[in-house]
Amino acid sequence: MMRWALILAMVSSPAVAQPVMSADEFDRYTQGKTLFYGFDGTAYGVERYLSGRRVIWSFLDGECKEGIWYEQAGQICFVYEDRYDPQCWVFRDTGRGLVAQFEGDPTQTELYEAEEIGEEMICYGPDVGV
Repeated sequence: MMRWALILAMVSSPAVAQPVMSADEFDRYTQGKTLFYGFDGTAYGVERYLSGRRVIWSFLDGECKEGIWYEQAGQICFVYEDRYDPQCWVFRDTGRGLVAQFEGDPTQTELYEAEEIGEEMICYGPDVGV
């Protein structure tokens, strides 16, 4: 957790001056990576970007959700296995990492790429019970 604090402290929320990434730019940037995201100075979640615009997301709790992403009206939209309503974001490459604004609205949630820290994404298996 100390490592996260140091990484998140180094990342500041950049201005919105960078252009919005297209689907092709986003795909080139993310494919094959596992990126950790922060929000308001704290760790928020992690996403693994696979081929074919497939993703795996976790809120860092070991519960992972598979999904896909697609471009719609200049936004990158995600649909996950447990939630069929799209979650759409505008992504910008700041040169120090990605910044994502929820539904392209600067007053909404803004996530930033903390760093590709090379750690494994932890996904526990399905709940097993009696």
